[in-house]
Amino acid sequence: MLKPVALATGSLLLTSAVALAQDRWDGADDLPVNPLACDGAAAAMEPTPYNGGQPTGAPDLSGQQITIVDVPKLVGIGYFAATTLGMQQAAEELGNVDVSTDGPTEANIDDQITVIDNYITQGVNAVLYAANDPVAIAPVLRTALERGIHVVGYDADAEPDAREWFINQAQFNGIAKAMIDSIVAEIGEDGSFAIVTSTFTTPNQARWIAEMQAYAAQCYPALEWLETVEAQEDNILSFNQANTLINKYGDDLQGLLGMTSVATPASAEAVTQAGLCGEVAVVGLATPNAMAPYVNDGCVESVVLWNPVDLGYAAVHVTRALVDGDLEPGDTSVEAGRLGTLQIINGSEVLLGAPFIYTADNINDFDF
Repeated sequence: MLKPVALATGSLLLTSAVALAQDRWDGADDLPVNPLACDGAAAAMEPTPYNGGQPTGAPDLSGQQITIVDVPKLVGIGYFAATTLGMQQAAEELGNVDVSTDGPTEANIDDQITVIDNYITQGVNAVLYAANDPVAIAPVLRTALERGIHVVGYDADAEPDAREWFINQAQFNGIAKAMIDSIVAEIGEDGSFAIVTSTFTTPNQARWIAEMQAYAAQCYPALEWLETVEAQEDNILSFNQANTLINKYGDDLQGLLGMTSVATPASAEAVTQAGLCGEVAVVGLATPNAMAPYVNDGCVESVVLWNPVDLGYAAVHVTRALVDGDLEPGDTSVEAGRLGTLQIINGSEVLLGAPFIYTADNINDFDF
């Protein structure tokens, strides 16, 4: 039985059978969950007014050269290398954008704030960010807006009024359905699993987990969720946490869900080294290159993601449209180069698209 989650030191534990609607863990925000129907149909959503922020006294740079700094959660991992590549592709295509990526070497919110603050002082026209913490990052982003600097998020959002737009790689409920359906396909509707995430306050992962809980309770009520553990965005810690779960639960652990591009391959490696391929399923969010060895070896059947190159590409096109006045509050879509028309949801989110499932049939067709 999937049970509500209570915050505990070092892990998220499922504690009681109280009704989901009354007791659910929803991470760092108070947004309602919106689980997809078990047959995949989306629940009707009322149009939402624009809820983003606005820069003060931003200069009119329509059509002119602009400078953008991208500050991801951290640098040095394949996922954000891929988003950076997409940003550079968009900048080259547009011709009037200079974009550079700079960020902390660990997923540390204090370091991320320092990097953004330094660029506000130096002076840039726009800041792109992927938040390590949606609340903690908000003040420095509001400072950027107050200085007339445009602010656009991607991958992991901040409080909406602290930025103008957010590029949502996939709707949270869509990711949730893909993750839960994929693990159920391998461990069954009454199987048991655990989660390795980065931190409990990382906004996108917190939302995915909240939606996963709601979707699983609705569609697979016998599914057992054992525990969720933090591993930052650290490969060694992710491996150790996955290994700890394997040793802790033994035969009761039938699956591991990785919520980050680091945690998923690290979990697959832990299962491989434990000799449990075929016994403990690994499903998660990760880049194809990181997961191809495990998929090709048959230890992992499916990987859930989107194209992070396209995510970075979209972020730059949205920023250019914003600066040029081609994207304004109340708009329902925006043009994004080779990606075509992207829809706007939830007031101020630009939706990249539906999640993609990588398998042995297609994973070698991608290189990022």
